[in-house]
Amino acid sequence: MNPFYFIGWSFYRLVFAVYFRWRVCNHEQVPLKGAVILAANHASFLDPPLVGSGLHRDINYLARKTLFRFPGLGWILRKVNAVPVDRDGGGAAGLRAIMDRLHAGGAIILFPEGTRTRDGKLQPARSGIGLTVIKSDAPVVPVRVFGTYDAWGRHVRFPRPLPVVVNYGQPMYFEQLRAEAKVCSKARLKEIYQEVADEIMAAIGKLEPCQDNQSFP
Repeated sequence: MNPFYFIGWSFYRLVFAVYFRWRVCNHEQVPLKGAVILAANHASFLDPPLVGSGLHRDINYLARKTLFRFPGLGWILRKVNAVPVDRDGGGAAGLRAIMDRLHAGGAIILFPEGTRTRDGKLQPARSGIGLTVIKSDAPVVPVRVFGTYDAWGRHVRFPRPLPVVVNYGQPMYFEQLRAEAKVCSKARLKEIYQEVADEIMAAIGKLEPCQDNQSFP
């Protein structure tokens, strides 16, 4: 971690521990080095820092590229490993930026649902994450956050001091689908992207809140 990232990481860990009484489960599922895609459900603005704070390595985050136009803010975003993308995270430039981070051995958090849930329930996965997974060789770690919707969902103006939990699942590799994607038709390729996205979302849905004895300080 660069010093600026470490300061932010330490600050969020303190906030999550004191204000939100967090629990972190199975963080050892995420490799400490090398490329990895963290695929998480999305319920709140708290989700990216929560997922990142539970790990003892730095990760990359997506941010609207328009935010990088502001000199001070742009500098901060770069220091915390933000990746400039279009609003929906799509587009060729956004994909290249994501792939560059993965090829450099970085970890990146992506949200298969594409946007924050409006009712606290898991949403269907969009195919975009499937495209990213197929074009990379990185393992995918499903991640599920709990409590962030109630703490600071769309319906909450100011973060409430409610418990939050982050649980990291077992890595997924998709070797067979990656191999098929190299030789299949364009129509089948689109199906593969959605199939991968659906498998990831199903894995996220199977994760449960951990017990106290599964967490670490």
